[in-house]
Amino acid sequence: MATTVSDFVIARIREWGINRIFGFPGDGIGAFDGALGKAERAGQGLDYIRPTHEEICSLMATAYAKFTGEVAVCAATSAPGAFHLLNGLYDAKMDNQPVVAIVGQQGLNSLGTFSQQEANLERAVADVAVYAQTVVSPEQAQAVVDTAFRMARVRLGPAVVILPHDVQGMEMPELTPESWVSRSSAVVPSTRIAPPREAVLQAAEIINAGSRVTFLVGHGSRGAAEEVLQAAELCGAGIITALRAKQVISSDVPFHTQQLGLLGSRPSMDQISGCDTLVLLGTNYPYAQFLPQSGQARALQVDLKPEHMGLRYPTELNLWGDVKETLAALIPHLQAKTDTSWQQGVIDSMKEWEAEMEAEAMVSYDDGVNPRRVYHELNRRLPPRAIVTADAGTTADWYGHHIRLREGMMGDLSGSLATMLAAMPYATAAKFAHPDRTVVCTIGDGAFQMLGMNELITIKKYLQQWENPQLIVLILHNNDLTQVSWEMRTEDANPVWKTSQEVESVDYAGYAELLGFTGIRLTSDDDVAAAWDTAFAHRGVTVIDAYTSKNVPPLPPKVAFEFAKNTGMALLKGDPAAADVIRDTAKAVVTEGVERVKGALHHRQPEDGKK
Repeated sequence: MATTVSDFVIARIREWGINRIFGFPGDGIGAFDGALGKAERAGQGLDYIRPTHEEICSLMATAYAKFTGEVAVCAATSAPGAFHLLNGLYDAKMDNQPVVAIVGQQGLNSLGTFSQQEANLERAVADVAVYAQTVVSPEQAQAVVDTAFRMARVRLGPAVVILPHDVQGMEMPELTPESWVSRSSAVVPSTRIAPPREAVLQAAEIINAGSRVTFLVGHGSRGAAEEVLQAAELCGAGIITALRAKQVISSDVPFHTQQLGLLGSRPSMDQISGCDTLVLLGTNYPYAQFLPQSGQARALQVDLKPEHMGLRYPTELNLWGDVKETLAALIPHLQAKTDTSWQQGVIDSMKEWEAEMEAEAMVSYDDGVNPRRVYHELNRRLPPRAIVTADAGTTADWYGHHIRLREGMMGDLSGSLATMLAAMPYATAAKFAHPDRTVVCTIGDGAFQMLGMNELITIKKYLQQWENPQLIVLILHNNDLTQVSWEMRTEDANPVWKTSQEVESVDYAGYAELLGFTGIRLTSDDDVAAAWDTAFAHRGVTVIDAYTSKNVPPLPPKVAFEFAKNTGMALLKGDPAAADVIRDTAKAVVTEGVERVKGALHHRQPEDGKK
């Protein structure tokens, strides 16, 4: 039987070490879909995962790349399907993940004729793709597919292969040496790059000269935890992780102060305001307002993406390289610090912060369960190697403040435009990437209504494939787009506009039960611990429908004057929840202040405990 272009593309994907594809069928990709079916029947196919929407295909592919470290593949039909992939492809672009998208197109003769579902897909994906190419002949297919995989891996972003419908079914010839025909290889390129020796020595000089060194570690440091910790211990550094890098450095490391910024900790803010040397490792941390004042700290950056270097802070030295390889070259030149007072101060400060977080989790509110309590109790029960996902609402605040990923655990969320949508696709992809692990999805009711309810259907479809079927979905049920409500108050001094902010209430636990899952309705702080115990005892899917307060303030580690002023102005303008916001914010602020005073008194006591 003749081998078609589609047959070749499927076989070539397998040569690149890929065995799974997240796809949604359609006539524009029909011949390719048929070839996938033929390959499956012959036992030579790809594991084809079909969620409920093309957008979820690309979001799941991005998450799969994050949780495996591999290139991930998604597929969809022509113009409408390709357009639906865009949000997930932007997720891959902004979070620097290698994804290859295979998209259909109308036949070659239709291009440029305004035919039905014919669109200039190369132009449509030009902003998001590191590489985009239409395959216009069988002889071109090999080079295009190989280039897409190579570019996705090296450039750390999405590449798009566009297959016109008629080309999909054309016979694939044996390539011979001839003009205009490229014969390429399916060989994974190395990205383990180290900078030259003179740059490494300069980096060592900068770090050795510092007495208050801080490492800001991003997801680009994945796989380099051992080297990061060894370097930090030598130079007495404190470690801050970007939100997506929580999993890179274990929370058990005492001088790891978690995140920086609105979702971060006070010890991280104190590190930034006090450091004299800042080392940026595999991060494109975007919030420049939380970085040191210009001239305060000497700074250097290590990154595989040169366009990210020296962009957020005026660095003295930029090292183009892999974090692991670069640190391995740097460590022999670092001088061990004898004065570790800076690092010890970081450790002590973090102990105080953890006490504050626990105290705030224990506060009770009149209008619903304290969401902090829900996350605090979850964190206490996370099993070894658990995976936690979150969306970009207030779930991200509570994830940042209360979830502590220990050695072997994983966690992630979308850092891009797709943030509100990604928690459930990420959780589902995590189960495909690691079917033996427990996965916990934390999501708001607004996000759950976007792409969460339908993804429970996908979970039902594939549940039996997973070695460990335990997947827990926590829904913060407060009938409000809470993060946006707080942003309206704090950023623009506007009262909440209920017309845009209210979320229609749904019995989410009942919906889970309708699908055959376990549903838990959580309405009291006193029942939070029991709800988690029940969920973790169940070997299957559990949905915790937590009726939480929408007025618990996601307080930043240090409340800026503008934050407080704008909130006050919003409440004065007639915010519909003004009374509850004032009461609940006061509770949170008072609790935080009391714990801080306790911590200060504790540190003023003599070491023998006598007053």
